[in-house]
Amino acid sequence: MFWPEAPALTVEVTSPSDTPDAADLAEAVASLRRMSTLESLPLLASGKVREMYDLGERLLMVASDRISTYDVVHPTPIPDKGKVLTALSTFWFEQTADVVPNHLVSITEDVPVEVRGRALNVRKLDMLPVECVVRGYLTGSGWKDYQSTGAVAGITLPEGLRDSEKLPEPIFTPSTKADVGHDETIDFDRAAEIVGDRALMERLRDLSIALYSHAADHAASRGVILADTKFEFGRDAGGVIVVGDEVLTPDSSRFWPADTYEVGRPQPSFDKQYVRDWASNTGWDKKPPAPAIPDDVVAGTRAKYVEAYERITGESFDTWLVRVQPS
Repeated sequence: MFWPEAPALTVEVTSPSDTPDAADLAEAVASLRRMSTLESLPLLASGKVREMYDLGERLLMVASDRISTYDVVHPTPIPDKGKVLTALSTFWFEQTADVVPNHLVSITEDVPVEVRGRALNVRKLDMLPVECVVRGYLTGSGWKDYQSTGAVAGITLPEGLRDSEKLPEPIFTPSTKADVGHDETIDFDRAAEIVGDRALMERLRDLSIALYSHAADHAASRGVILADTKFEFGRDAGGVIVVGDEVLTPDSSRFWPADTYEVGRPQPSFDKQYVRDWASNTGWDKKPPAPAIPDDVVAGTRAKYVEAYERITGESFDTWLVRVQPS
């Protein structure tokens, strides 16, 4: 079910005595998951944002409008968020197909009408157990690590770098895949141990940096800075390395407007930072359940996601909606 056509799952609070308790918000989040489920297909997995369904030899990857901060899902959806994630992934899969194969099969074939625009028919892969992170700018957890150690993921960086500064060259900082909680940044040697094949890890590093560099060049031509991003890779039935999951979206990357970029401070970004900033000022302890998101923050967040798509692709978001409609 597409969220704008569904009842809004917000929890109204009119006075302190009306504050919803944990059970109320937990049920609201559970309702979000139920409403995004396709009953016609076998459900294989349900995460914070996506559901995976079995199509036999392939998978249906469906992006919901759910949003999480600090690894906790809020009970309020962001309309069209799932479609923006899917549209941008599709754009980048098409843009980078010559850099590395990807798992996209079709945006319409075997995609049920009710999830058109936010679902992809993809190949099944044997996914590798690390996330491949590339940083072109010093920000986020990388900036914190640099301040305390002068290095990120075991990579020593030049002295005197500032918050949000462009790095001399992109760096590869892999991380674990955590089933619960935060992923953990690790150095290359540890990543190679987890994968069990150092040569394969070197290949993943090279592919990740090539993908980042290609995307960063395109984004720059559109007035957008790609600060960092993460990729997930797997092997197909023939053993070929393939990029899967989502790629280069506001949920997996930091995109900054180039026209307001200024070294030495945090940057505004086209992602859920809008919600994260609001959430951090609510007094919420960052533990479940997450608070409901007010309408103005929902609208502002949706606008950021749509702007990311339109800036990067050079097309109206409506173009994507038309592209995925049944013929």
